[in-house]
Amino acid sequence: MGEVRQDERLIEGLSVIETSETDNVLRWDGTALYVEHDVYHNGQLVHRRYRRRVTAEVARVLLSVIAGKA
Repeated sequence: MGEVRQDERLIEGLSVIETSETDNVLRWDGTALYVEHDVYHNGQLVHRRYRRRVTAEVARVLLSVIAGKA
């Protein structure tokens, strides 16, 4: 399996440090292209396999690569 990437940011309004872990694997559910994340607040898991959609711009670039037009 691929490498897990971790991001961290401070959410001042909630006074928490949000950490997100992902394997950066693109997934398709028949409607949307997304990457799954586990989201933590101050080290406590709050979302398991949270789906973050890939932006339309990224999806267009991926489509052009797949179609061989890159």
